Amino acid sequence: MSYYTQLLYNNILWVSLLAWFIAQFLKVIITFILNKKFDIRRFIGAGGMPSSHSALVVSLATSVGRFEGYDSPMFALALTFSLIVMYDAAGVRRAAGKQAAVLNEILEQIHTSRSVSEEKLKELLGHTPIEVIAGAILGFLISRLFF
Repeated sequence: MSYYTQLLYNNILWVSLLAWFIAQFLKVIITFILNKKFDIRRFIGAGGMPSSHSALVVSLATSVGRFEGYDSPMFALALTFSLIVMYDAAGVRRAAGKQAAVLNEILEQIHTSRSVSEEKLKELLGHTPIEVIAGAILGFLISRLFF
């Protein structure tokens, strides 16, 4: 069987990507409901509710657990990977987003007093713990729905 055929029939991969896709789609809908503004950029952007990173990795870990067993080394690897990704999303990337917000405020203050043209930094980089948990729950549910 060719590599392409193996990828095509890798159901765990496709269900995990579906969980990511649904989470990204939900970001567009939630942004529209909250801001009354359709912003398709939310589909590819980082941050926001729910965490698509969490949805993807929890769906992956849940699917691996269902197929390989929750006592398997592959599940341990997938779960550990999931925890690292979720910690990064809620910790490191969230902190970077807060720093970007402070730097953007400084740039705004400089810009209003002088003619300085600087590109603003992306502030929506990470996730709140609730966004990470919501993404994790979504990933779990998508995986259980298909397997």
